[in-house]
Amino acid sequence: MNERDTEHMLAELNEKENFSQTGDFKEADLILINTCSVREKPVSKLFSELGIFNKKKKENAKIGVCGCTASHLGKDIIKRAPYVDFVLGARNVSKITEVLHKPKAVEVDINYDESEFAFKDFRTSLYKAYINISIGCDKQCTYCIVPKTRGEEISIPLNLIVDEANRAVNSGAKEIFLLGQNVNNYGRRFSGKHDKVNFTNLLQELSKIEGLKRIRFTSPHPFHMDDEFIEEFAKNPKICKSMHMPLQSGSTKVLKDMKRGYSKEWFLNRVEKLRSMVPDVSISTDIIVAFPGESDEDFNDTIDVMDKVKFDQIFSFKYSARPETEAEHFTNVVNPEIASQRLTFLQDLYTKHLDEKMASKLGNIYEVYFEDLNADGYVSGRSDNNLVIKAKGSEELLGKFRKVKVTSIGRSI
Repeated sequence: MNERDTEHMLAELNEKENFSQTGDFKEADLILINTCSVREKPVSKLFSELGIFNKKKKENAKIGVCGCTASHLGKDIIKRAPYVDFVLGARNVSKITEVLHKPKAVEVDINYDESEFAFKDFRTSLYKAYINISIGCDKQCTYCIVPKTRGEEISIPLNLIVDEANRAVNSGAKEIFLLGQNVNNYGRRFSGKHDKVNFTNLLQELSKIEGLKRIRFTSPHPFHMDDEFIEEFAKNPKICKSMHMPLQSGSTKVLKDMKRGYSKEWFLNRVEKLRSMVPDVSISTDIIVAFPGESDEDFNDTIDVMDKVKFDQIFSFKYSARPETEAEHFTNVVNPEIASQRLTFLQDLYTKHLDEKMASKLGNIYEVYFEDLNADGYVSGRSDNNLVIKAKGSEELLGKFRKVKVTSIGRSI
């Protein structure tokens, strides 16, 4: 999502200000830092990065701070780093060419509506296109700062999404990647009057585009994974068979404290239905360990889900209190040493599961869409179910589909 926001800003700057990118920030007339605030570490890193840019940038070069941390901290960024020229929030991307000419501008209105703004076309990849289908988030997860930085959820009109997908395919992309905080809640609210439509309907409309071979999306919310959605996912040949399902915790009690809206049993039921219909589906997830009040029993519930699902990929973190969230005020904090032990145990278990799953891939044949040229004489791409696969080859393979037999496996390429 941050990558797509960056592409939108670059598109506006290229079209309206005649900017082009440079590989060396010391040559830049404008330096943009697009930020995340989901965890504490990136926020801390921001100010150290700003100091480096300020010391080494060329004279009169401007610095702008954009994204979720910009939304959250606003004018405090300029107070802490007075050399910053402007601050642009995650919900205000379309104003990039305005703030560029307003000294010390701070545009961070999280209620600003960009859902029908016609951004200029710009993609960093020739072979796939990121497409926003909604902005903001209506969920009230007690640990999450996103609703405070991206505002309420508004869906982008279906016709704008289909038009953008058509333009991407006409310019060479064979894969589109749909983006939203909760993509399968699509259609809940539009800013104007539009026909009633849901995420399944959107997938069906996009699948009609001639020349479009693959559709990916992130992130669906487990609460909204109804049978209609799963059945469309299973039967539609253009939808890639990889699903990101953010678990967060395997404990129903902790999920309730997090205000996630589903139980351990519901999550496992959805996984079971998915795998019954698509046996080779890859499932990835997010997990937070040591959420306030998480007991040994609660953590064991998470491990139980890990053992039952055997995720293909996990993004796992120790709980980090974020400002302006309900959980920031929870007092039943887990001991930091115990939190570290739990994270290590969970990640070691995932590595064991992954090694077992990868061993079963040897000798299999996958259709790979090649999109990256490596420096070692290889090209790499992804299978339908999101395996990263590389093969010997040149740029002639980029943007093409080829069947590839797996002859060796590793944890990175």
